[in-house]
Amino acid sequence: MAILTKGPRGTQDVLPAQSYKWQYLEKKVMEIAGLYGFREIRVPTFEHTELFNRSVGDTTDVVQKEMYTFEDKGGRSITLRPEGTAGTLRSAIEHGLLGDALPVKAAYLLSAFRYEKPQAGRLREFHQFGVEMLGSPAAASDAEVISMVFHMFRELGIEAQLELNSIGCPTCRARYQKALHDHFAARREELCDTCKDRLERNPMRLLDCKSPICQQIGEGAPMMLDFLCEECTDHFTQVKARLDAMGIPYVINPKIVRGLDYYTKTVFEFVTDKIGAQSTICAGGRYDGLIEQLGGPSLPGIGFAMGLERILMTMEACGSPFPGQPECMAFIGSMGDAAGAKAAQLVTQLRDEGFWAECDTMGRSVKAQMKFANKLGARFSAIIGDSELEAGTVKLKKMDDGTVTEIRLNADPSEPDSLVQAIYASRLEDVAGALKDE
Repeated sequence: MAILTKGPRGTQDVLPAQSYKWQYLEKKVMEIAGLYGFREIRVPTFEHTELFNRSVGDTTDVVQKEMYTFEDKGGRSITLRPEGTAGTLRSAIEHGLLGDALPVKAAYLLSAFRYEKPQAGRLREFHQFGVEMLGSPAAASDAEVISMVFHMFRELGIEAQLELNSIGCPTCRARYQKALHDHFAARREELCDTCKDRLERNPMRLLDCKSPICQQIGEGAPMMLDFLCEECTDHFTQVKARLDAMGIPYVINPKIVRGLDYYTKTVFEFVTDKIGAQSTICAGGRYDGLIEQLGGPSLPGIGFAMGLERILMTMEACGSPFPGQPECMAFIGSMGDAAGAKAAQLVTQLRDEGFWAECDTMGRSVKAQMKFANKLGARFSAIIGDSELEAGTVKLKKMDDGTVTEIRLNADPSEPDSLVQAIYASRLEDVAGALKDE
């Protein structure tokens, strides 16, 4: 039978054979975020389009080309979120979180949507982990969120380099934008069509263009670091000093401008060459005017986001350790209805103790049941029939070496000769063996 339809281009199914890696990564990053006081927030998959126009910026590629926007049945313009910051800040403002003790620390795991050319690690529906730290203007908060990424990558076995820049505040950036405009305007006719438009609307976005000719023109462009006001210079100096004190290495990259309009002062990226050409796997920065711009109080903020697809690709390229796939501890086969009921009872006992266990639900023959047990990779197997029910015992076979243990079918799970205790004993042998190997 032909497949009715395939998944939309730019989307990806996470199959059971890979999902344990996603679960490990998601659990790990949220655990480390918790060590820094960040608590999870969950926001809607879609928002009013105005939110992203105001926050992301109408001069960005995200707003101009990539957002999934539609009109709902009430005639409202709705957009699938292209990133997590805007929705998180909208929620914090709406629910009064910014009136609590500061800073507010929020972390999220979410799916996001951008219409762009699909490629390895870059999809139209993708997944992000990110954090937002709201309320602190201090350079110490910049260093703290950066140190959290550094901590995460160390724990995940990821090799990446921190690149750092400052893009100043609106005051000093206005002077820089003029100097940048003058530089590119001299060769305006050579710019790509997109950058010709950017030149008048937001010259800094030209530094982010992937066109070879635009990049070549940008080689001699003025650098933002040369235009920083005294306050921004002092802030950047303090960020670097705090990172030095924390033992976090970095390089200054004056070409980092970030792709979204709301950033101010500190911007940073973690880059790696483990997945092809040098790639950004985490990016973030400070956005001191965005909360007020969205209708909230005049409070600063800083955050970052990382694409989970790219993080997983990098972990695999770095040979990072993943936990083993979940192990089926026991398959209890059966012959006949009474034996099937007993097998289900024993499997329930194991599941109550936290073990993955299976019994036949397909009405297979004994031979087919054992083939299924092998396919599952079950550590133990047993077959219950009339004779086992009559004797009240069954032989539990360890699949890798054929060792047999006789257990009582009606034993209390806490008794030594029960199925549950036989499985626990096997686990203790594993631990003892591992300690001996060390």
